[in-house]
Amino acid sequence: MGRHRSDPMGLARLAFAVLAAAMVVTLLVIGGRALFAQLDTPERPGLGRQARTATAQPPSAAAQVPTVRIECVADTCPLVTVRVPGGDVLQYRDMSRGEEVSYFEPELDVVLTDAATVRVTANGTPRPQGDPGEREAFTVQGS
Repeated sequence: MGRHRSDPMGLARLAFAVLAAAMVVTLLVIGGRALFAQLDTPERPGLGRQARTATAQPPSAAAQVPTVRIECVADTCPLVTVRVPGGDVLQYRDMSRGEEVSYFEPELDVVLTDAATVRVTANGTPRPQGDPGEREAFTVQGS
């Protein structure tokens, strides 16, 4: 006569495997959303800040001049940081060729990892472009 052994852990193992698979899928979804949010910097109306990309409407003659406008002129512009002094970080990311952002805050701190890769305009006045690989940090006050 053969022995018959029932496996009391069979159902528990199956439930554990399903739970582990669900956790992996959840982590992938959360990670993907976080990555997408990091790569995309949408406008946030009502928070007093405006960022405009190159695809936005061209400014009219009566339009307000941005405190700072940054345009990427290289294939990749490494880490461009824009923040309100003592406040919110408005941008902390790499930029791509042709991408541009404009901010209208009264005062902004700007840090460029490679000052030669971007073209910066402060209050409508172009700033001199830095040397390749040169890190540049400056503060711009609105006019």
